Amino acid sequence: MRGCKMPPAICTHQHPVILLTCCINIITTMAITINRLKPFFSPDPKRVIVRFFMPGGAPRAKKIIKRIAAMKEEDALQVLNQILRDFSNRHRNITKIFLNHFDRLAFLFDELGINTCNFSKERKLMTGAYFTHEYSIESAAFFNPSMVEDPDQSHLEAGQKRVIVSFRATGEGHVSSIAFRGAILDKNNNLEFSPVSKLVDVAETIQLHEYNKADFIHKLNDMNLDQPGVMEKIIDPLNDTFIFRELHNNIKKFADNNEITVANNKVLQAIKFIANSQYRISFSLDTAISERVIFPVTDAESNGIEDARFVKFTQEDGSIKYYATYTAYNGFVIMPQLIETSDFYTFKVLPIYGKNAQNKGMALFPRKINGQYAMLSRHDGENNYIMYSDQITNWDGDAELLQEPEFPWEFVQLGNSGSPIETKKGWLVITHGVGAMRKYVLGAILLDINNPGKVLAQLSSPLLAANENEREGYVPNVVYSCGSILHNNDVIIPYAMSDTSSGFAYVSLKEIFDNFDYNDGREKQRQLVSPKKILLVEDDPFNLALYRQMLTDEGYDVDEATDGLNALVAIGKNSYDLILSDIDMPNFNGFQLLEYIKSKDIKIPVVFVTGYISQEDEIKGLQSGAVEYLRKPVKKDLLTLKLKNILQ
Repeated sequence: MRGCKMPPAICTHQHPVILLTCCINIITTMAITINRLKPFFSPDPKRVIVRFFMPGGAPRAKKIIKRIAAMKEEDALQVLNQILRDFSNRHRNITKIFLNHFDRLAFLFDELGINTCNFSKERKLMTGAYFTHEYSIESAAFFNPSMVEDPDQSHLEAGQKRVIVSFRATGEGHVSSIAFRGAILDKNNNLEFSPVSKLVDVAETIQLHEYNKADFIHKLNDMNLDQPGVMEKIIDPLNDTFIFRELHNNIKKFADNNEITVANNKVLQAIKFIANSQYRISFSLDTAISERVIFPVTDAESNGIEDARFVKFTQEDGSIKYYATYTAYNGFVIMPQLIETSDFYTFKVLPIYGKNAQNKGMALFPRKINGQYAMLSRHDGENNYIMYSDQITNWDGDAELLQEPEFPWEFVQLGNSGSPIETKKGWLVITHGVGAMRKYVLGAILLDINNPGKVLAQLSSPLLAANENEREGYVPNVVYSCGSILHNNDVIIPYAMSDTSSGFAYVSLKEIFDNFDYNDGREKQRQLVSPKKILLVEDDPFNLALYRQMLTDEGYDVDEATDGLNALVAIGKNSYDLILSDIDMPNFNGFQLLEYIKSKDIKIPVVFVTGYISQEDEIKGLQSGAVEYLRKPVKKDLLTLKLKNILQ
């Protein structure tokens, strides 16, 4: 499905239905360890939505309406009761949907001369049911995921992060939509997904009624569809801003008064395409994240919504928005689109303009760079580019070549695998490359933090490739991602397997940096020794999380214990290079822990970090064998310097 629109009959692979789990599988590429996680998502045909159904066009629909109108009331009620028994538990508020679909038939009733005022509510519901059908949104594939932090980070334990994962869900006819799942990442990078609701909610569509004339013309020019005769009669009479009804009336007048040639019909379709590509959708506040699906709702998206790259974007005032770029397809035109949301309940959708906004794979940076929006792109279908703009939807400026295929595993083409990740050393970009036998793999490059048009380093070998369990599917030998995040100094990578299913992996950020080929002549900083292992003993959850973050930021391997007794258990099971401990703890305080270590002749240095201010206690701790005594609140620079000196 890599941009190829193949008919359903070509896909003969039988997909598993259930959510699978597997043991963590660790493989090594170069010196980088890829940790595959347990969650594994496959297509599930039980996930269905309802859509308006018009069988055979208006003439056939009129025949159906006549048959329904001729039924006796008691027979109609009996049929409706059976319909509700079959479907009411499969959809939220199915009767509301039936009534909405009934309302869409009003023009047919008028043409038939049927007064619907004489229809009972039950007959209206039954009529709506005959013009409704179920659609399995992910029966064919569930792939190309991206991951972002959930706007709600409340009520979590230390080291946890709530995340939202978006997927490209593909059903009958290969029509794609955007589906979501919610999960919690723990301190060890385990992913626990929330239960998936059996219901799928259909969003309420709100058409944006006002358009900007200059933007409209701009987009037509971008698409090379400026036909003067059409433009003069449809677009020119409109005001600088206009509403959809005014545009629709001009289109109708043109169609009524002019011969529709192949050329001007293409322009008419493009005008409708642009008008329909701007809208808002909203979901009920009582829906779970797994119930919300962004399904194609306009003609502009009739053949699918593809590969949403979500990113948490920090505005200049510090406020947060979530954006996603995706590709809309209507069978003959591909249009890049932008989604905006702050809560994942209400979404605003807008087209992306500009001469370099003409292909798939655009990925927005998570903040402005030097006062401008920045975007990765691949408008030529082969190389990675970067471009800048003052407007988030208008990308008219020049695109700067960022990366060309260099290594055998990317000779065919390059692309990004989601928005850049900000790190202390620069912007980390997970890339994808296509090599021999059309094999897709993931790679990585590092961009300068202030000048992201400068590539500082790149991996010379793939970061992640499909293993034997992942290579079979609709498009074999493909791994692909639409967006990763950073958690506990590890990169969490959601990825698609052969355009069929999705899995998750994580890799140490430090290992990626150590294996980069740096363009300033530095050799790979391969990790020759294991990181120092520290046991952190602290009963206060806030301090525990704070010190753990300080230590992991410096590359230490950290285990935790919430009191002295738990520390003893950990010491009995593992070897440690240092113990960093509080003193005042329940069940076995720091002094008792230190005395036990001395009595057993355990050679592990102990550093106390405590709120005690008594000089006598400090002397007591040092006399008992502590190698250092730090007072809370301790600054990170001081802590890391002390530990570095002790461990050296």
